[in-house]
Amino acid sequence: MSDNAIQLAVLDMAGTTVADDGLVRRAFDIAATAAGMASEGQARDSARQYVLDTMGQSKITVFRALFESEELAQQANRAFEHAYDDLVEEVGVTPIPGAAEAIGALRAAGVKVALTTGFSRGTQDRLLSALGWHEIADLTLSPAEAGRGRPYPDLILTALLRLRADAVSRIAVLGDTASDVASGVAAGAGIVAGTLTGAHDADRLRAAGATHLVDSIVDFVPLVLS
Repeated sequence: MSDNAIQLAVLDMAGTTVADDGLVRRAFDIAATAAGMASEGQARDSARQYVLDTMGQSKITVFRALFESEELAQQANRAFEHAYDDLVEEVGVTPIPGAAEAIGALRAAGVKVALTTGFSRGTQDRLLSALGWHEIADLTLSPAEAGRGRPYPDLILTALLRLRADAVSRIAVLGDTASDVASGVAAGAGIVAGTLTGAHDADRLRAAGATHLVDSIVDFVPLVLS
């Protein structure tokens, strides 16, 4: 384990280490239609805003909030996963510039790295395969493997236990959404940084409790290693 004050970096994927390019919102629209939601109107507009507000959270949790029954939520979730996978195949996916090098720099300095997501394990694996990233981190986690998704601290605390960091104060969290930041605050992480490469702006990230703001993951590395 690193002698650095920070021993573990817990990094979000879409919007933080991986460019989203609107794929989540496009997949949501496909999923909402598949589950019977009208394609236009107030309900659809409200649902789109809710999806934007809750970026970073477990997708099944979001669909449970939007649909009246568990059956519809599960139907929408399955449609979302299929749509997102198809979009990754069709459009492709790219890392945030410098992300792979930043992760490599953290690990070279002895800092363990965990990649976390609000996607299912299947979708996370599709992203990792598309990027060639299956070996890039010490650990990858989806909500089902941790208990609860964001904004709860479960993903971060599961990473701490599995990678054997000494204390929550020796964890640094990086994410692009208020939910990412809230989970870091709830976990008691020593650094809870918001990055400006994704869904939420600086004001939203500060309001959620970010201890630091960075332009991208590239600027997160010197913050962790300082």
